[in-house]
Amino acid sequence: MEVLAIIQARMSSSRLPGKVLKPILGKPMIWHQWQRIKRAKKITKFVLATSHDKSDDRLAHYFLDMGVDVFRGSLNDVLSRYYHCALNYYPKHVVRLTADCPVADPELIDEVVVTHISEDNDYTSIGGLTYPLGLSAEIFRFEALESAYRQALLSSQREHVTLYIYQNSHQFKVKQIKNKIVMPYFRLTVDHPEDFELITRIYETLYPKNKHFNTEDIVDLLAKHPDWALLNAHISADEGLEKSLKHDNIFSENF
Repeated sequence: MEVLAIIQARMSSSRLPGKVLKPILGKPMIWHQWQRIKRAKKITKFVLATSHDKSDDRLAHYFLDMGVDVFRGSLNDVLSRYYHCALNYYPKHVVRLTADCPVADPELIDEVVVTHISEDNDYTSIGGLTYPLGLSAEIFRFEALESAYRQALLSSQREHVTLYIYQNSHQFKVKQIKNKIVMPYFRLTVDHPEDFELITRIYETLYPKNKHFNTEDIVDLLAKHPDWALLNAHISADEGLEKSLKHDNIFSENF
């Protein structure tokens, strides 16, 4: 298999529990994200990777009912979950998508895949804050994932799948794709109620007119409603990682 896209999702979010199944326009948030990402043309196969925890039963069944492959693994060792999920398919490359990005852009996903393969990279990502937060996509060789799985020891590296690769970039051929145009920073990921409120407003405004609204449509909308963007502007872009690093230690789960 050439390119496997793994969508990581769980119901036990500490900041907004059950967020992936919270409804927007009558459908779960993750359903809307699925409708967007499945339009990416460079993905060979998609699979949902959730945990064995009972709290994720409903989520797993929801995707199985939609005909999407589901893998269940460790709740806390997300790196292990990715690695063992990928082992079932033996892909050359793995795309990492997170289920808290309901306005993910399929064209950006395709761009990161094409760049990664054409440049023969080990790891390629959408670059930092040159795009609104929530449009991120990462792709890495299966061998890079396996290397991280074998060598990552810190709890932060087991929770944040590609952190080991990023922190040891001298071991890998790494590329960050940066936006060619100046685009304002907006927070379009969902971790808090304020995030969900903003995404709901975006969908309620744009989706009825165009189910395939794109990033430019969102940026134009928020330019017309700057007060909307202020709903979650106070939240740190690296909040989750900062918390992990603050409490970092050698990971104790048996992997």
